[in-house]
Amino acid sequence: MVSPLSAILHVLIMSAEFITGITVNGFLIIINCHELIKSRKLTPMQLLFVCIGTSRFGLQIVLMVQSFFSIFFPLLYAVKIYGPVMIFLWMFFSSVSLWFATCLSVFYCLKIAGFTQSYFLWLKFRISKLMPWLLLGSLLASVSIAALCTEVDYPLHVSDILRNTTLKRTELKIKQISEVLLVNLALIFPLAIFVMCTFVLFISLYKHTRRMQKGPHGFSDASTAAHINALRTVITFFCFFISYFAAFMTNITFSVPYRSQNFFVLKFIMAAYPSGHSVIIILSHSKFQQPFRRLLCLKKN
Repeated sequence: MVSPLSAILHVLIMSAEFITGITVNGFLIIINCHELIKSRKLTPMQLLFVCIGTSRFGLQIVLMVQSFFSIFFPLLYAVKIYGPVMIFLWMFFSSVSLWFATCLSVFYCLKIAGFTQSYFLWLKFRISKLMPWLLLGSLLASVSIAALCTEVDYPLHVSDILRNTTLKRTELKIKQISEVLLVNLALIFPLAIFVMCTFVLFISLYKHTRRMQKGPHGFSDASTAAHINALRTVITFFCFFISYFAAFMTNITFSVPYRSQNFFVLKFIMAAYPSGHSVIIILSHSKFQQPFRRLLCLKKN
């Protein structure tokens, strides 16, 4: 059982993560939609930020509903949270968030990296036109993954598992873990692309730094800053996502006792992911920093 003091602490932490996530992702959506109203069009980067903000906003809501039910309505948590609808939403927003972040890393890689190979230049000049199709493909892939996850047998067994932590369920647990891992193998593909783009940015930064040492600086300093900002964004996302995915897999395979301290720690780790990377995106883009400070009343208009 969770003591009243622990419950209050959990609620405070979850509320802080929820408010942060809603604020930063809502900001990404609103500031770019404002640009749409003003100029009647969105650049590929702005469209990408709207999609990222929307996916993280949805994931934050799903995670906070889960955490809220786990503390205040534990019996409903056992019945509803692992039902088909919630599993679909949870997996959809988790998957689409990764796919959209992968699209962002591809965009950074092509626009910032200074390679001159013909195939790289071909992609570099066409990525803006290809971006809407990449986002649509990400959406369809995420719907497919989420639909497959609803076929896992959690809704039939989760209530018994949550109510009886001593239940002998070795065979069932192994079966469920294998099914979840099999479905989530699909996420390895966008994650591999993400890692590859990060590696390419590292190589590009290394080569660019060596060129700087042999010649005048000038535009090189701006290029170095662009490389560093892009790497900071993609590396922090990678750290946040790996932490989220590890906590997610631990949580969904029931390896941690229900409503234990470790159970809530997993919830905190998962809830930090949708907001953490969006904060880095805002801090890494100068055009977002001033409006965001005004939003937080840190700077007068």
